[in-house]
Amino acid sequence: MKAVQQRIVDYLKPFSEGVVAVDVRVGLGYTSVRLDNGNVGIAWTALDGSGSCTYEPRAGTLGGMKAGDLLDLLSLLQKPLSRSIGLAAANALAAGLPRQETTRTNILDLVSVQPSDHVVMVGFFGPLVPVLRQTGCRLDILELQTGKPGTMTPEEGRESLAACTVALITATTVVTGTTDEILAGLKNPRAAVILGPSTFMRPEVFIDTPVTHLAGVRIRDAHAVEKIVSEGGGTMIMKKHVDFETILAGCHSSHAQC
Repeated sequence: MKAVQQRIVDYLKPFSEGVVAVDVRVGLGYTSVRLDNGNVGIAWTALDGSGSCTYEPRAGTLGGMKAGDLLDLLSLLQKPLSRSIGLAAANALAAGLPRQETTRTNILDLVSVQPSDHVVMVGFFGPLVPVLRQTGCRLDILELQTGKPGTMTPEEGRESLAACTVALITATTVVTGTTDEILAGLKNPRAAVILGPSTFMRPEVFIDTPVTHLAGVRIRDAHAVEKIVSEGGGTMIMKKHVDFETILAGCHSSHAQC
């Protein structure tokens, strides 16, 4: 099976023909790409230690590139910052496709976490932690960044992934290149959610995976979001300029709660 990054690239290639990126911003929290059709996409910024003051060698030329060329950056497996730009371009292209049916119901209400559930959170979603703890469920949190209290590394969390009934997976795993490994580690969850502003909101890409829900954003005020990106802002500042929406992604699968 192709990696999710390549699935996204292959899915969008036909829609990228003749489309040009007119503005690319790499902020400390998020990266944004604006296309010449007016659509904007965002993705979490992965900042590696560059060894110099230049993090992106193509800086100064990204605006004006073909959208398809930026999209191809998503499949550069050894370059997380390039994947951030590629995913932002992918989300911008997806924003121009016919809108699919979504809901603005809170994702935890949609999956209806019960005390009997074993929830694995991949990536630390601070606002969700106390809400989940109040349900009485078992909650394990997997984090790439070591040292966060109450979290475990992906290696330590393999058994939890295999045993969980609900998986909440940050969309930043597409940038870090760990999505496929995480999904492969799931056995039979009743709900597996990709969530966060970076989420690629096209369920076609996740056919034949355990993913049941895609919980991302629809940008309402693109100029405000771009300004926040440029000034180093993140989700909590951006939230008044986007709509948080969820798509049922797994109705083709026996896992889905449709």
